[in-house]
Amino acid sequence: MKKRDYYEILGVSRSASVEEIQRAYRRLARTLHPDVNKDKDAEKKFKELGEAREVLKDPEKRKLYDRFGHRWQQAAESGGASARPGGRESRRQRPASASGFSSGRFESSFHWEDVVEDLFRQGGAAGGVHGEARGFEQPPVAEAEVTVSLADVFFGATRTITLQTYGVAADGSVAPVQRTLQVKIPQGIKDGAVIRLAGQGGPGSSWGRNGDLHLRVRIAPDPQFARDGQDLVTVVAVSPWEALLGATIPVRTFDGTVTVRVPKNSQNGTRLRLRGKGMPGRGGGAGDLLVELEVRLPEKLDAEEERLLRELAGKSRFDPRQGVAQKRPRAGE
Repeated sequence: MKKRDYYEILGVSRSASVEEIQRAYRRLARTLHPDVNKDKDAEKKFKELGEAREVLKDPEKRKLYDRFGHRWQQAAESGGASARPGGRESRRQRPASASGFSSGRFESSFHWEDVVEDLFRQGGAAGGVHGEARGFEQPPVAEAEVTVSLADVFFGATRTITLQTYGVAADGSVAPVQRTLQVKIPQGIKDGAVIRLAGQGGPGSSWGRNGDLHLRVRIAPDPQFARDGQDLVTVVAVSPWEALLGATIPVRTFDGTVTVRVPKNSQNGTRLRLRGKGMPGRGGGAGDLLVELEVRLPEKLDAEEERLLRELAGKSRFDPRQGVAQKRPRAGE
């Protein structure tokens, strides 16, 4: 029987990149994997798919295939100028193994990640598969996410997560496995950082131990503080007279409320630095808390306030348009 063209099997053009080939393989493997697809031809098609991917992802094998078609292995074994463009002698290559099943088990060239990466990857706290395991030498790595508050990161915390991974049952089917874990969130951990939990991932079909769980930490936005590395930034409102005359104002921190002195003639957007009041570092020490002043105007004046302001306006020589009468908005406004 005539073998199908590898590019046709994967549904890609002959100019497809390696990334496009890998994506096509993963997309098709989700539906053709014999653990999922019970069609009688699924195993055969899955083997064809794995063979096509094995050849086309390798630049040297792909060159030979593009030149010699399905005779590329014989060309590689024969060596000489006929096997390699440019006239250099080709080293003897082993024939590529087809990824798939053999006598009811996976062959040694099977790539577990490429088959179940998208099938096993779920949102939120659902587990996924990461990394590559060849020949079932390594169990799959599960991935999950946990969302914590900025206060959790400041003080450190313990969170309970429900993890759903997948395993292969005795009958060969893919079955969900749900577990509850207590996870310690270290002080000062960064958004997107990964906590590795050894042996807490999902089991494979023939490994003697569980894989690891890689727990990615996501930090929810805080209503009062933003994070800049180890520094924290907060905005505090002041009145025009507090900014101009100077004042002492209360400022909240994660450790409690502190008193901050506003210097005279402070401008809108002025930042005051409170040393050591920022995010604790994982290796010790802490960042700073940056207090940005936002000068707010009263929305309504009473008669006496209006009289005083009119008196000030008649005596003041301040011209806010002197030098720069108008300018373009700042980015993001």
